[in-house]
Amino acid sequence: MAELLRLDNVWAGYGEAVVLEGISFTLEEGDSLSLLGRNGMGKTTLLSTLMGATHYKSGSMRFAGQDLSKVPAHARAHLGLGWVPQERDIFPSLSVEENLTVVATQGAWNLEKIYAMFPRLNERRKNMGNQLSGGEQQMLAIGRALMLNPKLLLLDEPLEGLAPLIVQELLSIIKRLTEESGMAVILVEQHARQILPLTRQALVLERGKGVFQGSSDTLLNDRALLDSWLGVTAH
Repeated sequence: MAELLRLDNVWAGYGEAVVLEGISFTLEEGDSLSLLGRNGMGKTTLLSTLMGATHYKSGSMRFAGQDLSKVPAHARAHLGLGWVPQERDIFPSLSVEENLTVVATQGAWNLEKIYAMFPRLNERRKNMGNQLSGGEQQMLAIGRALMLNPKLLLLDEPLEGLAPLIVQELLSIIKRLTEESGMAVILVEQHARQILPLTRQALVLERGKGVFQGSSDTLLNDRALLDSWLGVTAH
């Protein structure tokens, strides 16, 4: 597989505050990465930096052969970056179908394919965004990002605050995306044991620095590492 994303010694933050310190990693086309760490360690900041929403200080970011730092934030979606933020940011006064089509681009992901993956959205295609449950809004946010036909999908804590049955449904969908779609995925989530089986690589952040980079299986099977950086071995 060809290289899709490369970060070398990236420093970024907000204003004068530095959050990310010397982050380096690569992601190939169709690859998948679990981005892990306790709260406040820089995970969301890393995704925001890829989308151009932070103060980029130094280092190198290349995406699909281009210098990402020189691409305006508003143009990064058209370059091939799809982002599902924690806040979901759906349009509450638009219908499900309008939410999906307002940002759509030509490609494999179209309404038919979205509705096949998310039958709930098909059932509620005429409902307004503010008439959906939290789980349905999350499905809509993911579906809308897919309608951009991205090369890389960024998912920021997609399971947060959802009922267990919805979590299992979304985990199944994310598994299909990482294994069958041919699209690269970076997945941020607090529940490491739920998402590590879905990705090939893992990157753990500690106070804005990368403290582990390797295979997801290696991290999943190392109780000492999980306990040291994530405190999850008891779960």
